[in-house]
Amino acid sequence: MDNAIIEHPAESTTDIPKVSEWLWRPWYAKLWWAAIPVWWLGMAVATRVDFLAALYGGALAGYLNILFFPMTALMVLGVGYARERLDNFVGQGVGMPLTAEEEQDLAEMTRQRISADHERMMNDIRARSNPLDPRSGPLWIGNTLNPNNPAYINPHGRKHH
Repeated sequence: MDNAIIEHPAESTTDIPKVSEWLWRPWYAKLWWAAIPVWWLGMAVATRVDFLAALYGGALAGYLNILFFPMTALMVLGVGYARERLDNFVGQGVGMPLTAEEEQDLAEMTRQRISADHERMMNDIRARSNPLDPRSGPLWIGNTLNPNNPAYINPHGRKHH
C-alpha cells in the first residue's frame, strides 16, 4: 500500500448551506412563521372573547397548537437543512473497486458471520425455552425438576429435601 497522504479538499464556505435558506426563504416558511404569532395572539384574545374561546377550546385547536408551536416549525423546516448539511459532510471516497476474488472472499466471510450469528441466536432461543436448562430463567425456577424448587420431584424416586 502506498504511504502517500490522502488530502481532502477543504470545504469552502459557499458549499455550506445557510440555515436561513431553509428556515425563512421558502414561501411556506414565511407563511408558517407569520401565522405562529397570529395564532398565539388569537389565543390570548380568546381569554376575553367568548366566540374565540369556543374556537380555541376545541379539539382542532389542540392540533393547531402543535402545528403553530415555534419548535415544531423549527424542526420541520430544519429537516431540509440537516439533510443537505449531512449529505455534504462526508465526501466521496477515492477507493478502488473490489476484484472478483475479493468480492467472493467478502461474500463468504459475510455468509460465515451470518451463519454463526444465526446459530448463536438459535442456541439462545433453545436455552431460554427449555425448562430443564437453568438459562431459561422463570421456566427453570418454576420447574418441579429444579432441585431448588419446593415441589421438587426426584426423577430417580428418592425424596430430596
